[in-house]
Amino acid sequence: MKELFTGTPSRRRRDKRAADDPTASKPFGAGRDPRGLGDVVDALAMQLGWTGALAKSDLLEGWEELAGAETARHAIPDQIIDGVLVVRCESTAWATQLRMMRSELLVRIAERFPGAEIESIRFQGPDAPSWKRGPRSIPGRGPRDTYG
Repeated sequence: MKELFTGTPSRRRRDKRAADDPTASKPFGAGRDPRGLGDVVDALAMQLGWTGALAKSDLLEGWEELAGAETARHAIPDQIIDGVLVVRCESTAWATQLRMMRSELLVRIAERFPGAEIESIRFQGPDAPSWKRGPRSIPGRGPRDTYG
C-alpha cells in the first residue's frame, strides 16, 4: 500500500534525475516568470549586437526633438559614417550657424543616444554641380577636357 502514495518507480527515478540536474526546467522555479516584450527585444538586440545600429536609427528619427523644429526644417541628418553624423543644410548660412552649435549638439547626442557613438558632426551646404564621381578621382579637367 505504501507504493501507491510515493509514485511509480519510473516517476521516482525521473524526479531524482531532475533534482540532481541544476539546469533542469521546473514549472514554478526561478526565472520562469513571463517577461515583457520590450525586455525580450532589448535582450535580443544586445545579444545580437544591434544596440549601436538601433541607437543611430533613433538619432536620425529623433533629430527634430534634438535640434529643434526650426532647425530640423532647414537641416536634415543624412547619414552616419564612422562615428560622423552628416547633416545636409538647405543653405550655407544654416550650415555655418549649425557649425557654431556643433559642441552643444554633440553634448545632446551623447546624453540622449550614447549607443550611437557619434564623435563629430559634419554640416554640408547645398550641393553644387561637381564633376567628381566617387571617393577616388583623378585631378584634372575630367569630361570637360575635349582636346587630346
